[in-house]
Amino acid sequence: MKAALVVDTETVEIQDVPEPELKDDDVLIKVKVAGVCGSDLHLFKGTHAFRKPPAVLGHEVAGDVVKVGSKVTKFKEGDRVTVLPQVGCGECEFCKQDLVNLCLNKKVPGTPNWIGTFVEYFNAPEETVFKLEDSVTYEIGSLTEPLAVAVHALARASMKSRDCVVILGTGTIGMLCVVAAREMGFKKIITTDTAPFNREMSLRQGAIVSYDPLKDDVEGNVKKLTDGRGADLTLVCAGAPNILDQASACTRRRGEIGLVAMITKPIPFYCYSTVFNEQTVYGAMTYETCDFVKAAEMVNGGVDLSAFVTQRLPLDQTQEALDILNQKKEDVIKVVVTF
Repeated sequence: MKAALVVDTETVEIQDVPEPELKDDDVLIKVKVAGVCGSDLHLFKGTHAFRKPPAVLGHEVAGDVVKVGSKVTKFKEGDRVTVLPQVGCGECEFCKQDLVNLCLNKKVPGTPNWIGTFVEYFNAPEETVFKLEDSVTYEIGSLTEPLAVAVHALARASMKSRDCVVILGTGTIGMLCVVAAREMGFKKIITTDTAPFNREMSLRQGAIVSYDPLKDDVEGNVKKLTDGRGADLTLVCAGAPNILDQASACTRRRGEIGLVAMITKPIPFYCYSTVFNEQTVYGAMTYETCDFVKAAEMVNGGVDLSAFVTQRLPLDQTQEALDILNQKKEDVIKVVVTF
């Protein structure tokens, strides 16, 4: 079968690879759509923490079940599905708390133990497979995984007040955080982005205002919109050098700051403001199983994410798909590869 692999820095090749062997508890999926994620870009650029070339791209997927293992009971040939792409060891302290995202020995696609999703056929353990309603397109189905990241980013916050959330950066995950915040009942959603297209999109998705951090006084405007208090929660969904200081300046006393973006280079952080205002900073790593379940319920319940798919390319143009996201020479939220 054909597969798209990163073979060197910013170099993708389409190669023939063996079809995955089906275990007794596996489901074999004919891939229809696979999404390009920021972590795929890290692999593409050579900055990923543990995925190194040569590696098959992808972990966001939607498709049709074509075969099931002998022990599979929940799925049958023809079912339309998506996949929660992480499997814990089942033995560590985190797996025992259902925190598979923190398992140090978890299995994820695009590694030696599990093929990536930029393939014609993808195998997944039954426990990780989720049905898609017939009304859900494959494109939207493939967005279940990144939506789960957004759901987890908001669910990690402990504050009870949902008056205001600031989302710094509205790429794919930031934009899905807008959707998750809207669905979770935040009254004021404020966003930032340097791209006019992204700012306008966030307004259509429920933000009350969106600022250009290179031109606007983001912190001052947030304070004005919150009667001088600041936001209850600020989510960092981009990696600008000043973004941590900006997040603290936007957040109220005893408010929370969620770090969602995978910032792979050191950036400065003047933490006096965080200490002075007793702000809480937390990280959000992928998602817990309950977050993926919530995202799947939202997708199957009809949440409309269709506007977020801005580019569609066939498998043999995967190099171009990565280049679009890397170079951002055109308006882009989510690039998907189609089969």
